[in-house]
Amino acid sequence: MKFKFSNKTILVVVAATMFLSYSFKSNFFEVAKQIEIYNSLFKELNMYYVDEINPADLTDRAIKNTLKDLDPYTNFYNEQDVEDAKIRREGQYGGIGVSVYYLDKGIQIKEIYQGYAADKADLKAGDIITSVEGQSLLNMEREQLSMYLKGTPNSKISVEIERQGKVLKKEITREKIEVNPVPFSKMIDEETGYIVLTRFNNKASSEVKKAFRKLKSEGMQKLVFDLRSNPGGSLLEAINISNFFIPKGKTIVTTKAKIKKWSNTYRGSNEPLDLEIPITVLINGSSASASEIVAGSLQDYDRALILGERSFGKGLVQRQKELTYGTQLKLTISKYYTPSGRCIQELDYTNRDIKTGKVPKFSDKIINKFKTQNGRIVYDGGGILPDVKTSSTDKTNLTKELFQSKAIFNFATDYYHNNQKVEKLEDLNIPSTLFKDFIQYLEKDTTFVTQQEKLFKEAFNFAKNQNISKEFSKIQEKLYKKKVDEISKNKEEIEEEIIDEIILKYFYKEGVFIDDLKNDKTIIEAVKLLKNIKEYNRILSSK
Repeated sequence: MKFKFSNKTILVVVAATMFLSYSFKSNFFEVAKQIEIYNSLFKELNMYYVDEINPADLTDRAIKNTLKDLDPYTNFYNEQDVEDAKIRREGQYGGIGVSVYYLDKGIQIKEIYQGYAADKADLKAGDIITSVEGQSLLNMEREQLSMYLKGTPNSKISVEIERQGKVLKKEITREKIEVNPVPFSKMIDEETGYIVLTRFNNKASSEVKKAFRKLKSEGMQKLVFDLRSNPGGSLLEAINISNFFIPKGKTIVTTKAKIKKWSNTYRGSNEPLDLEIPITVLINGSSASASEIVAGSLQDYDRALILGERSFGKGLVQRQKELTYGTQLKLTISKYYTPSGRCIQELDYTNRDIKTGKVPKFSDKIINKFKTQNGRIVYDGGGILPDVKTSSTDKTNLTKELFQSKAIFNFATDYYHNNQKVEKLEDLNIPSTLFKDFIQYLEKDTTFVTQQEKLFKEAFNFAKNQNISKEFSKIQEKLYKKKVDEISKNKEEIEEEIIDEIILKYFYKEGVFIDDLKNDKTIIEAVKLLKNIKEYNRILSSK
């Protein structure tokens, strides 16, 4: 069959081709122009600025400042950042087995990983490493500090630590550290299993499968799958884990990108582990990205009951692009959509207010209805809404600030060192005055300070020379009381955080998980729902 084109048609095609060609060249010219401007500016600065400048630091800051108005997930990684990201993905590295805070004094140990080098050397959470191999860590940059504890397995390092005002010396042998994304799995009762997944690194699906099969062999007939506070990670791992409970060939997630080849529909490619076992998936406001892919796909197929709080709402997908000299760009390339068609991205970075920097929420606009496989109504915008919302008091802004500070960590560290050591979790007696003791501790704490307190402290220091310090002291007392009143509205949540932090000091992360099986209200609610199979099926049926 032959096609005939009119002169008009040919003219339109030629015009369109020329326009696209011009647009491409124009855009390319603009990019090249801006690069040339930066190069010439950088050259002039380097040659003539009165003081010496650090080219690497200057470029690093310039690039990161360029990206900051896009979204928080599009980032430039220098060589050290690339190494850290690799560790997070692969889940293993050479080190001493700790998580840390970086301070002016040095490196403070936040958590000890049970059985690893730091634990064997009897280091404790709260210890501050002030020197390594005789090198003082005082006032070092974070990037420098992060390199001191990592190294080749079996290499030894001598450290000096500060603990509760005392100085101790330790020799530690680095070893291969493997971060298990499933740090805990256990039977809650004779028929209900519990698996917690904390991250989606390259070992996530294999570890979930291993835990699932182990619990099945122990008689598991129902599953509580905990994704709370899981920030996400590998898209592929999320697809594999969803596929464990969803039939082969079913759509799990769809991505839509500007570049056609990055727009894909991902389906389960393997035979599932189990299509029948009743499941409750636990989520909260810090469950994001890959966690939402799993929760969203299981919800859309009515395969699991989602329990807890609304998830974070990160419907954006990133990919690493190799740059020169070992650096990388991690950039947002697409948005993902659940099987029902939902995009659950919460923050609309495209329409950020240029003047205020405020990012609008999709959930504040018109949200759209979608249907699950059984015909249940679900919504887009603003994360995954749970099928059953757990009742909890909304945290006040000051309580959120408290949780972001080190006040609870420091209080628990002091508690551990000032109280008798216990051998068994059941022998740990938390006093009924715990919250009251914590409030008293806040009087001397310097990490949880409100903006008003900071301002008045500056004014107070000035007032010492003006004979009006008494009046300012009264105002400081009022501000402190206001702070206490605000956080006291979340007394129960704060007590739970403090108890978890104390248990962590005595019995590692495993002790926290074991205690949660008995006392965590969300887990208790999940087990209750699984035992009431009639109610479980009713919720998952069409409404």
